Amino acid sequence: MKPKRMIVSLLLACLLPLLPLATYAWGPIGHRVVAEIAYQHLTPKARKAIAAIIGRQSLAMIANWPDFIKSDTTHQYDHTSTWHYLDFPANCERPEFDRLLQSFTGQNLYSQTLDMIQQLKQRSLEKEQQVFALKFLVHMIGDMHMPLHVGRDEDMGGNKIKVYWFDRPTNLHRVWDEHLIDFQQLSYTEYAKVLDILPKDQVKTLQSGQIQDWLFESHLLADKVYGRAKPEEKLSYRYNFLFVDDLNQQLLKGGLRLAAVLNGIFK
Repeated sequence: MKPKRMIVSLLLACLLPLLPLATYAWGPIGHRVVAEIAYQHLTPKARKAIAAIIGRQSLAMIANWPDFIKSDTTHQYDHTSTWHYLDFPANCERPEFDRLLQSFTGQNLYSQTLDMIQQLKQRSLEKEQQVFALKFLVHMIGDMHMPLHVGRDEDMGGNKIKVYWFDRPTNLHRVWDEHLIDFQQLSYTEYAKVLDILPKDQVKTLQSGQIQDWLFESHLLADKVYGRAKPEEKLSYRYNFLFVDDLNQQLLKGGLRLAAVLNGIFK
C-alpha cells in the first residue's frame, strides 16, 4: 500500500469509532435480541401471517433494515430519519409527557409506530408496503425501549455527551447503542435465551399498557442514564454493574411487547 493511502486508512480507522450515531438504537445485536424474543411469543396465526409477508426471513434478520437504509445513496428513505426517536425535556412528569406527546407535529417514533400498525391491519395492503411496514414496526418497537431514543434534543439523545468506554473515546448514546450490549459477550440468540425465562403471568404483566406508557418508561430511564454520566467520564465495569439490569429489562420488554403488538395485528 502506498504511504499516502496508508495514512488515509489509518485516519479512517481512528475516526470511524468517533462518528455520531444520532438515531441508531441498540445496534444490530440489540435489535435482533428484541426480534428473537418476540418471535418466541408469537401465536401460530401471527407466525403464519408474518411468513406470508417476509417468507423464510426471520424477524431478527429484518430488524436492522431501517438503520441500514440510512446509507442508501438514492436518498429515497431520508424522510424516515425522524421515525427513530422522540425528544422530551428533562424529568418530564406524566401529565406533561402526555401533553407533549400529543402536541408533536410531523412524523416521529410515536406517530409512525401507530401508522405502521394501522397499515399492517389492512389486509389489502400491497405486499411491498406490508414488508416495509413490518420491518419498520419491528425496528421501532425496539427503538422506543432504548432510553436515549426518548432522550433530550439539546444533546441529540446523548450523542453530544462525550465519554470513554474503558479507554475508548465514544459518546453516551453509543454506550447504550453498542458498548453495553457487546460487553455481555453473547450472540443475539444466546442473549434472547438468557433473558426470556419469565413465567406466563409475568410476561403478561410486562406486555400490558399502551405505546405511550412504554415511551414514558423509557423517558424515566433516560433521566436515570443522564444522571449517572458526566462529560469526559470514564465508564467501565462499575457502569455495567449499575445498568446491566436496566439494559436487560428493556431488551426483554421490547421483545415481549413487540410480540403482543404483532399478535394483536394478526389475530
